[in-house]
Amino acid sequence: MDWWKKQKEKTRKHRKIDDRYTVGDFLIDVLFWLPELIVIPFRIALWAFRAIWRLFDFT
Repeated sequence: MDWWKKQKEKTRKHRKIDDRYTVGDFLIDVLFWLPELIVIPFRIALWAFRAIWRLFDFT
């Protein structure tokens, strides 16, 4: 039983120290970037509309 506990601790420490990019990390990144990717086209359209409006605003 003592051997089993040592092995278990080694694998836990290895998982915590290892800095690999996992599927969970990818999903979290997607969840953070998805709203931004949805909003960016609207921002670009708004900026373009403002620029065109300023070009033709003669007053």
